Amino acid sequence: VFTSIAVENPSRMSNRRIYETVGIRYDDASKMRQITQQVRTMLSQHPEIDLQQTLIVNFNQYAPSSLDFFIYCFTRTTDWVHYHEIKEDVLLKVMDIILSNGAECAFPTSTLHIAQEPSTLAEKAFLEPKS
Repeated sequence: VFTSIAVENPSRMSNRRIYETVGIRYDDASKMRQITQQVRTMLSQHPEIDLQQTLIVNFNQYAPSSLDFFIYCFTRTTDWVHYHEIKEDVLLKVMDIILSNGAECAFPTSTLHIAQEPSTLAEKAFLEPKS
């Protein structure tokens, strides 16, 4: 029965994972490369991020309302409360990087294009088919 069950022992953990997706506006596409490079640098210099573990920051998706990049790294701690303090610090620094590049975090939006009706009689006469 136990041969097919994966057992996880939290007391043997040496890290906790941070895995977040962050979206910027399509208007800020030209800033994506700089933002991801700066986030990567910030994480590699963060004293609470374990550089012996995988660290990834990459643009990875054209989402419906945003250009998304993801952050994948590990903290040096397994303590739940301290982990969330580190995660908060990382996310606030990511937001600072985005804003310092003149970009903004995205939120769900829709663009509506409305065809304009001819506004004057002259425009209407010009647009009407001639027989």
